[in-house]
Amino acid sequence: MVFMPKQVFFEPKATEYPLGEELYNKFQKLNIPIQKLSSYNKLDRESSSPSEFYAFAKDSIVVGIKRSMKLVPCKPSADYQFSLVTGCPGSCQYCYLQTNQSLKPFTRVYVNRDEIFNNIQKYIDSALPNITTFELASTGDPLSVEHLTGSVKSAIEFFSTSEHGRLRLVTKFSYVDSLLDLNHNGKTKVRYTINSPYVINNFEFNTDSLENRLDAASKIYSAGYPLGFIIAPIMIYEGYKEEYTSMLESLRSKIESPDTAPITFELIQYRFTAKSKKVINERFPLTKLDLNEETRFKKWGPYGVYKYVYQKDESKLLKEFFEEKIKKYFPSSTIEYFT
Repeated sequence: MVFMPKQVFFEPKATEYPLGEELYNKFQKLNIPIQKLSSYNKLDRESSSPSEFYAFAKDSIVVGIKRSMKLVPCKPSADYQFSLVTGCPGSCQYCYLQTNQSLKPFTRVYVNRDEIFNNIQKYIDSALPNITTFELASTGDPLSVEHLTGSVKSAIEFFSTSEHGRLRLVTKFSYVDSLLDLNHNGKTKVRYTINSPYVINNFEFNTDSLENRLDAASKIYSAGYPLGFIIAPIMIYEGYKEEYTSMLESLRSKIESPDTAPITFELIQYRFTAKSKKVINERFPLTKLDLNEETRFKKWGPYGVYKYVYQKDESKLLKEFFEEKIKKYFPSSTIEYFT
């Protein structure tokens, strides 16, 4: 799918950057309502219910300037994370961004790309002679608005000439045609989040279908990019083994020479926190998500909160199931982690 906002908000001075001016002119030509903000903090709709405000935010784009340049670690994906986009027009009910960006779930694009890239270079230089890896999609899905911003293309071009920097990104969107002819030099790894029909149909709204994601991943692989897949969140439900097996069979049919393909997998079981449960129930009162704390294992998380994951025996069975199936269908692949 190609997302187009119903309204756009510009933060102060955003149009003073080339990308900001370009976006302003683009949205004007598209006759999309534009509003200039005095501050991002002023963006609110106090009279709306949580679900109404959420829907409004998901139909919007905020064009702003990235202020904080301090990068935080992003294990196990990369050494650091950075953002050219925060948020996402997709509405995945289980997403951790439901709580991380619970007050303002807008898609926010940053126009000061050169400043962001210059800051990344400082981190690369400080770690020499080591290779430093950076995750682009930890706080949002930048490919969801790539048809508007071109920021992923800019990031790939920046890292393509970097001797000691590497880029990683993950997406659920299939807009990749503008990336296929880039001279990426193998320094950007693209990963696709995939899941079973049950999970996608019930919990992943306003994202691309599994078939479209797999087709886009096939294009990326044919263009020479390192490729990986994140299967997340892995859910246990009636018939899950059959559906996940079929998903992997579909993936195998899309990948050239699957027996020798050096692709990677990251496996993440479904989890939630008390805070995310509260936000999810407010926004999606009819959700089918299993949010029963009594049947889960309470685990202390790295960010100072408890999360509820599957019981240890269930997690063990999931891990063994996916290891067996992935080895069968992609014998040359690597499972980077199961969590």
